[in-house]
Amino acid sequence: MKCLEAEQVEQLEQATARAGETTTEHTRAAKMEVCGLDLHYGEFHALKNVSLRFPENEVTALIGPSGCGKSTLLKTLNRMNDLVEGCRIEGSINLDGCDVYGQIPVTDLRRRVGMVFQQPNPFPMSVYDNVAFGPRTHGVKKRDELDAVVEQSLRDAAIWDEVKDRLGKSAMGLSGGQQQRLCIARALAVRPEVLLLDESTSALDPISTAKIEELVGELKDRYTVIMVTHNMLQALRVSTKTAFFLLGEMIEAGDTNTLFTSPHDKRTEDYVSGRFG
Repeated sequence: MKCLEAEQVEQLEQATARAGETTTEHTRAAKMEVCGLDLHYGEFHALKNVSLRFPENEVTALIGPSGCGKSTLLKTLNRMNDLVEGCRIEGSINLDGCDVYGQIPVTDLRRRVGMVFQQPNPFPMSVYDNVAFGPRTHGVKKRDELDAVVEQSLRDAAIWDEVKDRLGKSAMGLSGGQQQRLCIARALAVRPEVLLLDESTSALDPISTAKIEELVGELKDRYTVIMVTHNMLQALRVSTKTAFFLLGEMIEAGDTNTLFTSPHDKRTEDYVSGRFG
């Protein structure tokens, strides 16, 4: 990251003040928890002894420079890294106190822990069928039930009013921002408990980004949200907890406002102040 310009510094200060106003006084129970996690891709040690709690019904942001391990951690939470050849994991990851590698079937895990990726990736089918795909896979067949799930999911993703008259048309005709909100609706349709966002606004314009940030603020009342972002102002705007990663290590984690204004580690201070990254 380049050094912040004066206008960015002012925005950062304003966002910090807003974050301070919404800081929770009490730590919530952990929805997910990572304990002593080490992850290797062959000989490469990608994550090093990471321990981190993700409070229920809060937004946790993972920040750090490219290649620091934050996206790797995110994908490990719902076992997406199982698909990577040579991936080896040590330590534990728990969802509601249950080991996701030993006690929860992977299909159940991925229903309970949904994921939205950096680039919008709607299926080449209608808007309706994109959202109905997950529920159908999990056994919902009745049309009236599917109709209700599709509408509610699109409403939850703040896109219903924009697509309600084009449910039968291809999702590929939507704008980038609409496609990403459709992908969020698709993830919400199976009623997950945790929502993972992997830089889900980095490919979008500022207006679409603002809509998704507002949406995340609304979703945290019903879901636990864990997001990777390179945008520190975004972390300040939407998250209650932030963890900073560097070279596969979690350097520091805590209340977002505190981490940005009074970090304990010099490396965190250097990163959030724009000295490197």
